[in-house]
Amino acid sequence: MKMNIQFVNMSTSETMEAYTEKKLDGLVKKFETIIKADVFFKKENDSKNKGVICEIELSAPGPRLFASSNEKNYELAVKNTISDLEKQLQKRKAITKPYL
Repeated sequence: MKMNIQFVNMSTSETMEAYTEKKLDGLVKKFETIIKADVFFKKENDSKNKGVICEIELSAPGPRLFASSNEKNYELAVKNTISDLEKQLQKRKAITKPYL
């Protein structure tokens, strides 16, 4: 699987890249059909103690999957976004029927 990680309006972080790659690898082991992942990290000024945004777009057979979360830290944002994507992938897997 190909991964593209971008940090928008902020400095890059190797630890965040490694954490995200580790979490995405776990998702790829469950769902082998994932071709590519585009990950975007954004920082916004927010008065509600949030403002760390993680957006992930997955390319797989069928329409692209997208999830986003706005949390107080990056680890939580990545975890929640991947959890949302996993739910979408499970729904798609239940609908898709293998052709014999």
